[in-house]
Amino acid sequence: MLARLAANRLAGIRQSFRQTSRCLSTALNYHIDTPDNNSDLPWEFSETNKKKVAEILSHYPSNYKQSAVIPLLDLAQQQHGGWLPISAMNAVAKVVEVAPVRVYEVATFYSMFNRAKVGKYHLLVCGTTPCMIRGSREIEEALLKHLGVKRNEVTKDGLFSVGEMECMGCCVNAPMITVADYSNGSEGYAYNYYEDVTPKRVLEIVEMLRRGEKPPHGTQNPGRIRCGPEGGNTTLLSDPKPPPCRDLDAC
Repeated sequence: MLARLAANRLAGIRQSFRQTSRCLSTALNYHIDTPDNNSDLPWEFSETNKKKVAEILSHYPSNYKQSAVIPLLDLAQQQHGGWLPISAMNAVAKVVEVAPVRVYEVATFYSMFNRAKVGKYHLLVCGTTPCMIRGSREIEEALLKHLGVKRNEVTKDGLFSVGEMECMGCCVNAPMITVADYSNGSEGYAYNYYEDVTPKRVLEIVEMLRRGEKPPHGTQNPGRIRCGPEGGNTTLLSDPKPPPCRDLDAC
């Protein structure tokens, strides 16, 4: 009896480990049909975006249409409210004349592409070392608690979701978040950085967005100008002097 119980427990642990491993490793490479995400659902670019598709394709030689996959996926995501259903990926594959799997490979590789629903305002917290040292974990915790969601969940009103993204290149103004604004479709799409944030400040930004306001993006530190030092420069206060150069006209 004890041996059987031990064997059952071990089997349960192994099953749990397999599920956890799939969740943490390759789960994002899978697609499972749902009523709102399957290849039978019709999807095409809007008339306005068809003009943008033509403009994007004009940047590439006609025999290299597949080079336009990334900007076309980005446009499709903007049109579809911030995420890519498989039918949208199939539409992009048709435009660039490649097998759909070639588009799936791109969409599953880049974290900028969302393959599940996100909020109209998708809040992305930088999780890389400089921001983490400066408090990004506390910022994410404050957002999740305030909105009552887990990471990558959408609030009940559909307005907000919170995700994590790796380094976004604003280490000098760490910690920072990005807000992808899908509230007005592709016409009003915005992707703004909010830097030098604190747990208190990110919640203020959330409430401003909820009210339909546009928070000032960039650094949130009033003592800093862009990426300059807090309090202003203490060196390099004048225009640099040009290097000496002989008078070439006199030669």
